[in-house]
Amino acid sequence: MAANIITTEDLEEFRIKLLNEIKELLATHGRVGIDHWIKSGQVMNKLEISPGTLQNFRINGTIPFSKLGGIIYYDEEKINEILENNEIDFKRNAA
Repeated sequence: MAANIITTEDLEEFRIKLLNEIKELLATHGRVGIDHWIKSGQVMNKLEISPGTLQNFRINGTIPFSKLGGIIYYDEEKINEILENNEIDFKRNAA
């Protein structure tokens, strides 16, 4: 059985190929990141609610969330969707 020796040049070539593939994936599938995830404090400020109310929203499933390492994150786009879906048209309801 022959041993394969990997050189520094081989590793550098692999790194370049890998980076190019990642760049191509990001370009074709859109930007990947966590910048649309916000923390509890930002949600409370946005909705002007207390920590207890936010906890109740999590418990009853009103607001979806993710927990990672003890930190709770919320998808800002989903919170905006929830607000839009619960919008009340007072003019229509007053008639």
